[in-house]
Amino acid sequence: MAYETLTIAIAALAATGIVTLAALRGWQGWLALKLREIDRLARPAREYRRDPHDDTDVPPAARIELADLKERVRQLEAIAAGVDL
Repeated sequence: MAYETLTIAIAALAATGIVTLAALRGWQGWLALKLREIDRLARPAREYRRDPHDDTDVPPAARIELADLKERVRQLEAIAAGVDL
């Protein structure tokens, strides 16, 4: 009777360890995936920072975003100055 309880306890402990290791492995894989995504997204930004005055290598999406930000700043400056647009 005591050996059966001990066997069940050891089996439960082993199963818990296996599940924990599998979950840890999955978590590490997910973190590695997110790290690769961040690197992939950050890489173009690093590549296009060679010369701040050279606009030949800037992707169109970055130009559109920059123009949008400039427009927002212009609107905020107009609001601060009390001018209606």
